Amino acid sequence: MRLRTLRRIAAPLTLAFGLALAMSSTFGEVTSEAQLKAAYLVNFLKYVEWPGSRSTVSICLFGRENLGHYLASYEGRQIAGRELRVRKVSGPDQLPDCQALFVPDTEEARIGAVLRWVDRQPILTVSDVETFVRDGGAIALIRNDGRLQFDVNAETISRANLKASSQMLRLARQVTGAAR
Repeated sequence: MRLRTLRRIAAPLTLAFGLALAMSSTFGEVTSEAQLKAAYLVNFLKYVEWPGSRSTVSICLFGRENLGHYLASYEGRQIAGRELRVRKVSGPDQLPDCQALFVPDTEEARIGAVLRWVDRQPILTVSDVETFVRDGGAIALIRNDGRLQFDVNAETISRANLKASSQMLRLARQVTGAAR
């Protein structure tokens, strides 16, 4: 008897939950992993300080990536009082105006070279390669238990003369290179 009652209650709840998910994607909320990664990348800019003052902040996208389309909707917005710009880069000569550099997992074989290009420059490096933080990158976007989370290499951020907020470090799944 109890099982039958639970099934009667569970069926409408399951349907309501499914409809809520369908409606949220219809109304333009973040629905894909690429959209979520783009949102993370923009939000990291709010929690990191760069040396000097600028009127703009640039996210640079390296190689064959799939976030450009989603980041385009953020172009021109104010992020921490600076206008956001998004552009593609393919080599070290294009990096001086970058504040954040995204290296996608499709470029995993070139991560070592890219990290040498940006060494000690005030550029926040972000990737969706799981070993990125261990390899010397600043932030790795990680899929964990069905959720997108991030790991931080505090030593890399410090070496780049950047300062990550304690709030961002608390939200990280894992922080290496310094105590939380």
